[in-house]
Amino acid sequence: MQFGRYYEEFEVGAVYRHWPGKTVTEYDDHLFCLLTMNHHPLHLDAHYAESASQFKRNVVVGNYIYSLLLGMSVPDVSGKAIANLEIESLRHVAPTFHGDTIYGETTVLDKRESASKPDRGVVAVETRGYNQDGTMVCVFRRKVMVPKQEYAAAAVPDGVDPERPSFPEPR
Repeated sequence: MQFGRYYEEFEVGAVYRHWPGKTVTEYDDHLFCLLTMNHHPLHLDAHYAESASQFKRNVVVGNYIYSLLLGMSVPDVSGKAIANLEIESLRHVAPTFHGDTIYGETTVLDKRESASKPDRGVVAVETRGYNQDGTMVCVFRRKVMVPKQEYAAAAVPDGVDPERPSFPEPR
């Protein structure tokens, strides 16, 4: 199974649909809020959300949805990345609620060879997240530095693939 791509494997316009989706639970949302110290009652307090918000229920914290989509994209986009260079934009375009299932897809927008190092290139992508109804909930653009295949192959010592390390023989 492929995990990430080399620079040459990216084609401008290609769309990668990330699988599987993830159903967001109340537990997921509350744990993420607590881990990141986001204690806004819109995310944690059902009574507050019902009585004081336009949605009448808890809204999943947006950074969890962004993080979820970023993670979903790793096997298709940044699994071989040398570095994530920037998040160019991030928009939360619709709310996500407990019980929604999130699906993601990424489009390759641009790619360019590195100006300073011949063994790598920079790929610009846009990732979009949708709920189970097909409503877009989040969209972001980022740039990823990835190795070129020929240089990665030359760096493999004694035919050992660093992405698939061997394990010691059992005793």
